[in-house]
Amino acid sequence: MYQFKQVESKKDWKEFIEFPWSIYKGDPNWVPPLRIAVRDVLDINKNPFFKHAFMHPLLALKDGKCVGRIVGVIDESHNQVHNEKIVFFGFYESINDQTLANELLDAVAKWGKSKGMTVLRGPMSPSTNHECGLLVKGFDDPPAVMMTYNPPYYAELFEKYGLTKSMDLLAYEVDHSTAKLSEKLLAHAERLRKGASVTFRPVNMKNFQQEVDTLLEIYNDAWEKNWGFVPMSRDEFQHMAKDMKAIVDPELLLIAYVRGEPAGFALALPDVNQAIHKIKDGKLFPTGLLKLLWHTKGPFRKKTINRCRIITLGIKQSYRELGIGPLFYTEYYRKGPALGYPRGEASWILESNKPMNKALENMGSRPNKTYRIYDRPLA
Repeated sequence: MYQFKQVESKKDWKEFIEFPWSIYKGDPNWVPPLRIAVRDVLDINKNPFFKHAFMHPLLALKDGKCVGRIVGVIDESHNQVHNEKIVFFGFYESINDQTLANELLDAVAKWGKSKGMTVLRGPMSPSTNHECGLLVKGFDDPPAVMMTYNPPYYAELFEKYGLTKSMDLLAYEVDHSTAKLSEKLLAHAERLRKGASVTFRPVNMKNFQQEVDTLLEIYNDAWEKNWGFVPMSRDEFQHMAKDMKAIVDPELLLIAYVRGEPAGFALALPDVNQAIHKIKDGKLFPTGLLKLLWHTKGPFRKKTINRCRIITLGIKQSYRELGIGPLFYTEYYRKGPALGYPRGEASWILESNKPMNKALENMGSRPNKTYRIYDRPLA
């Protein structure tokens, strides 16, 4: 009934990248991906991730027409760090057909099993350091930058296939008009600033390369024990930083110091998805770039982009006991509205990260979206 084809030629990749438009046609909350960005993340010659990972991209065809796609990924770094044998699946899209979903997922499972893998996990596109998780709650709002979106029926397809929940990732809506900072938190912040000499500063864009090295050192230390975390190489981190540099607001990339030593950092990105939403075909050329610049630069930005996404927040392990984490939120609470971001999304946060979930709830925030990672043992 369905034919499967490995993605190899330029024509194949073009079909792979363009397929989602047939799935989301008419969906007002879908944000079309920039085609150039999809090509970049899947380019094995340009993306340093593929120095320690390899993939198996597939198209599903019916009567010569594309009806589904999937990518299998084996990340050797992940499997070594976590002592697992995982084959990931990601970039999943398909029509609402259980037989097709079963065959797409089976194709990746069989490929993984042939490589000695014992568990199928996903969606990961292609890893936890990129876009991951299936949206299972919160379909009434467009996704924030670098967050996923999918039809509600994907969850049913996955679960009927036999995939079960491995971990939920939570997204919190933060609104300056309703957020609250307790007197206890404010007093704690003041004590830290005085007693532990905690200071914050924005990233220095004129010395960006050195700043990236500082951030990488914090990143790999702070997230070392997190579920699913894999340390990033310098090449990977630089590659990602280069992509983000064009959209980062320096005032939203904050580094915390304790007595002059870098102790943690937090990154909030302007939600450029609010601007990308205007580029319906995902093409930057010939007119898409002009639309993007119109909505993201100068006086036009505040008319389009009024929220940011707090994408990363981490503290070095040796400074954890100071309780610096929630102080970043007090900084964003103070800075955000003045910079033109009265709203924000803190995402994603592991459901098992009780301190961070509690801190956000104490500020009056509640999860408004849930993303799920699924597992299935390979028999």
